[in-house]
Amino acid sequence: MSVKYGRPYSLVRTFRCLSCAQRTLPAGAHTASSGTSDSPHALASAAVIHPVRCRTFSFAANLGACQQQRRQSLTLSPLSGIRRSFSDKDDKNVRALFIPVPVKTSNNPDDINIGEELGANLKNKKDDLMKILIKFSKRPAIQKLAEEEGLDDNLFHQSFTSFRKYIMEVESLEPDLHIVLSDILVGAGHIDDIFPYFIRHARQIFPALDCMEDLKKISDLTDPAQWYPEARAIDRKIIFHAGPTNSGKTYHALESYSQAKSGVYCGPLKLLASEVHKKTNERGIMCDLVTGEERKYAHPDSIPSSHVACTVEMTSVSQPYEVAVIDEIQMLRDPSRGWAWTRALLGVNAKEIHLCGEQAAIDLVKQLTLSTGDELEIREYKRLTPLQILDQPLDNLENVKPGDCIVAFSKNDLYSISRQLEAMGKECAVIYGSLPPGAKLSQAAKFNDPDDPCKILVATDAIGMGLNLSIKRVIFKSLIRPYINEKGEKEMHRLTTSQALQIAGRAGRFRTQFEEGEATTFHGDDLPLLKEILANPVEKIEAGGLHPTAEQIELFAYHLPDATLSNLIEIFINLSIVEKNYFVCNVDDFKFLADMIQHVPLHLRARYVFCCAPINRKLPFICTMFLKFARQYSRNQPITFDWFCRSVGWPLAVPKNIRDLMHLEAVHDVMDLYLWLSYRFMDMFPDTALIQDVQAELDHIIQMGVINITKLIRASETRSNGMTAIPDPDIEQKKSHGKIGDVTASKDKSEEGTEDGTNRRKTRDTKKEYLPHQRHQPLEGEGPSRDDLSQKLGGLSGRLSEELVKQGLLSKDMLEKLQVEWKEASLKSRLDFDRDGFNDGRRSEGTGRTGSSTKRKQTKQKK
Repeated sequence: MSVKYGRPYSLVRTFRCLSCAQRTLPAGAHTASSGTSDSPHALASAAVIHPVRCRTFSFAANLGACQQQRRQSLTLSPLSGIRRSFSDKDDKNVRALFIPVPVKTSNNPDDINIGEELGANLKNKKDDLMKILIKFSKRPAIQKLAEEEGLDDNLFHQSFTSFRKYIMEVESLEPDLHIVLSDILVGAGHIDDIFPYFIRHARQIFPALDCMEDLKKISDLTDPAQWYPEARAIDRKIIFHAGPTNSGKTYHALESYSQAKSGVYCGPLKLLASEVHKKTNERGIMCDLVTGEERKYAHPDSIPSSHVACTVEMTSVSQPYEVAVIDEIQMLRDPSRGWAWTRALLGVNAKEIHLCGEQAAIDLVKQLTLSTGDELEIREYKRLTPLQILDQPLDNLENVKPGDCIVAFSKNDLYSISRQLEAMGKECAVIYGSLPPGAKLSQAAKFNDPDDPCKILVATDAIGMGLNLSIKRVIFKSLIRPYINEKGEKEMHRLTTSQALQIAGRAGRFRTQFEEGEATTFHGDDLPLLKEILANPVEKIEAGGLHPTAEQIELFAYHLPDATLSNLIEIFINLSIVEKNYFVCNVDDFKFLADMIQHVPLHLRARYVFCCAPINRKLPFICTMFLKFARQYSRNQPITFDWFCRSVGWPLAVPKNIRDLMHLEAVHDVMDLYLWLSYRFMDMFPDTALIQDVQAELDHIIQMGVINITKLIRASETRSNGMTAIPDPDIEQKKSHGKIGDVTASKDKSEEGTEDGTNRRKTRDTKKEYLPHQRHQPLEGEGPSRDDLSQKLGGLSGRLSEELVKQGLLSKDMLEKLQVEWKEASLKSRLDFDRDGFNDGRRSEGTGRTGSSTKRKQTKQKK
């Protein structure tokens, strides 16, 4: 055996066809073994065989035959690692989400460079290698083959950049790649021989290319009814109670629930579940309460009862029941929570299912029951009491009457109205979404009590469901409200017919002092629009929401082990296929939390559970505590009651202004988060009972703050213009730049090895950075600073003022008057500031001279 270029001549090696990159043997081996050359990988002629090493360069001869074979089969042998090429528009969008994975180089344990032993030394030929690689990347044939293998222009560029860097920087290349490059450098090889190794490298940094068909199968959501085999194994009857608000539909459904041997009530809110739990137990039927943050057993020994009242997300699809009630079924269409109603409808294991909701959901429910094979009965209801749309607007707060409810869609409006009513000597109750359930019930009871002097309610759309209120007239302050679209973006939309009916329908309640309801607007310009909205038919619901399960994400992670959870979710959503009756819910909150804790070392299932936590991501304090919980969990350190109290600064005082009240509400949400996690990780969140006790105390403190809300508003007002300094969660989020996870991640290493004292100090520093209530406030008796005034003037000329004018909430004349007033106030403040500064400077100079003369006298005395 003779030797040339440092290796034996008769070295038998395999190569890859340039079309499909399958391993092939040289022509002699094919002919000797099979006696034929019909294989598409066989040589076209002996002219392309290297005379020395029996090498194959079939880069063009059988290109068409290989492509034809690939088209005939969907997938090739797993040994080849090649999947069907994809060039659809959707697949191109998915490929844009692929994140390159760093290539792990493996060194020879014997420190022997086999490729260098068999080929040429490449370390001194880097420039020649660079020229060859650039020439390789610019060949149209190579780019076309790469596109067939799933590499679009973007992925090809990233793959080639990584491949070139790998070849130029790695200490020891793989022997086969080293030999191919050596051959090309000496003219014994063709430049296209690099392609199989380039594709291999591309599949290493983009592993999704190698398993696209598997990923598509995992994300196939075309038949969600088959996800629930227990429900499909029984004959179910569905009774749809369709009707407007205050029509008695839920009452009839709950009667069937109470008379059954076992049952489950699935409500949209904790308040509704708690109300059903309370009334069922009052009727002598043992009923448990199950929400995300709470478990209450009717039996003293914590034995599960036959009846359960739960929030819809907590519905069990494995426990059999005789009757199930799913309330507010129209929320199937909710872009964020719709998946929970779809899951309950398709999967609850009950013989009789009662749906309560709007008539707009009838057609969709019919379609879904066809896929499940269930029997469907529809019972339609009419409103029990009349609802009249008045011809006169309110115009002025002087015209409010007992039983009125003014509905506003912003806290600023809510606080302003409350302040004006209090100035008129009219006491009012206040209800908005971020209030704890206990405070909402307290305010509702205060308003409903005929002996209480409080006869007016100021609320947001939070009154639309969950509370029983004795309202005579609903007054819309505005018909425009913020809306979160399917992309998770905040938009300003006018009320839909469904939303307007839900809110206006709260006026007039059967068997109360106000049975006949009325609805109107605050401004006269809005009244025709309100009548138009309420006269329009409710839009039919066309699809129900779906959400990827933990099992599906785990399968994705098996195929893409190096991808982040956020990236896995994004690829899943873009690859998912759904029928026309379904849509994939918005997962922006999930991805936000996943990115926030990506640097925290957690197992995939625990990471998934953390990211499902229901938190308000607009509040930096809540996000900071969420991150602390995840970090503490990753260290396997229990989140104890003492640790929690140190982190949130418990005990907390009664709020002195609106900002303090908002902080207390945020702390209450953090306690909810602790309780939510405690039922998923019981060993790491052990002090559930203690947290519930302090949450009850905090609920009472918040109630005291809401009762004195007008005093808090006055404390938050500035002296110059009387405007209320109400913090905006959106502005607070923008100020933190949405990078809470990055900021706190930079502190991980410094916190890892510190003692408790240092940790507490860092906790206090973190509070100073994130807590809105700890920012600088003007002292009592101190005017607004020049920065405050400049910020207000800058805000008037920005997008906020344009949005207010566009919505009709602020006219251009009012805007110009405010600008003039604030400019005058700013000028006066500047003059006062300069005069005070001048006087202070003179005093300091005098003090300086006096001090220096005194020192000289003392020095003389010493001498």
